[in-house]
Amino acid sequence: MQRRDFIQLSSLGFLGLYSCGISNFKNHKTTLGIQLYTVRDAIAENPEKTLERLAHLGFTELEIYGYNGSFFGKTKHEFQTILKNTGLKVISSHHTTGILHAEKGTLLEDWKQSVADMHEIGVKYMVCSYLFPEERTLENYRKLPDLLNRSGETTKHAGIQLAYHNHDFEFEKFDDHQNIYDYILENSSPDLVKMELDLYWISKAGFDPLVYFEKYPKRFPLWHVKDMKVGSKDFAEIGKGTIDFKRIFEAGETAGLDYWFLEQDSSDKDMFESILISKKYISENRFFLK
Repeated sequence: MQRRDFIQLSSLGFLGLYSCGISNFKNHKTTLGIQLYTVRDAIAENPEKTLERLAHLGFTELEIYGYNGSFFGKTKHEFQTILKNTGLKVISSHHTTGILHAEKGTLLEDWKQSVADMHEIGVKYMVCSYLFPEERTLENYRKLPDLLNRSGETTKHAGIQLAYHNHDFEFEKFDDHQNIYDYILENSSPDLVKMELDLYWISKAGFDPLVYFEKYPKRFPLWHVKDMKVGSKDFAEIGKGTIDFKRIFEAGETAGLDYWFLEQDSSDKDMFESILISKKYISENRFFLK
């Protein structure tokens, strides 16, 4: 454990949890995952040391982003070595569409190679993560379910499940009758296209996750877990905001929950301090644990 982590854990009254509770996670067949976008600044500086630090803090599973033929500037084999040395597993990876940004790693640019590389490192899910503002046109929305279906066919052959990750813009009206999110759900294959529900963004948009779980059961195997501040609706550490996670997690079976990832897009603190605050709350509320 790094000295800074020791001090932060101690100051939060969390050192006892680290020494007994966290070390017993594996004994209780529990897992703790994080979307690496949360620590993107540290990743950009030194991916290996960042993953080592996350492993020391008790994380076991990762969702990655930014694949472009390499993994944070590392070759596939170099990245696999880091994973092996840290004991971390990559469960899921994020990819943009490539509609206007035709880069490697996107759904429309050499997708088969992306799938092959993810399969080799053991990924279980590949997620369409984002539509850039300039891609958010009526024409592109209409084409999106088909693009997701075709991309999901490719991942399925490799034993990988495709999913779609939301922000808040998907809850805007697509036409007079439904929003973009419902349009995607109703016009894509329930088998080929699952959803990674971002609990912050759906809450910010003013919609109830449980309504969607009931309407589209077993369609939400992945979640992003992050909280929302009172008033400003900015990002908050888990347990420090307005979202009722206990209520949402109690509906996990209906949703089809398989994995969830701690994420925080930005913070008014050092990001690792925010992670520790969220992690303390997670540890105190066992409904979070698989």
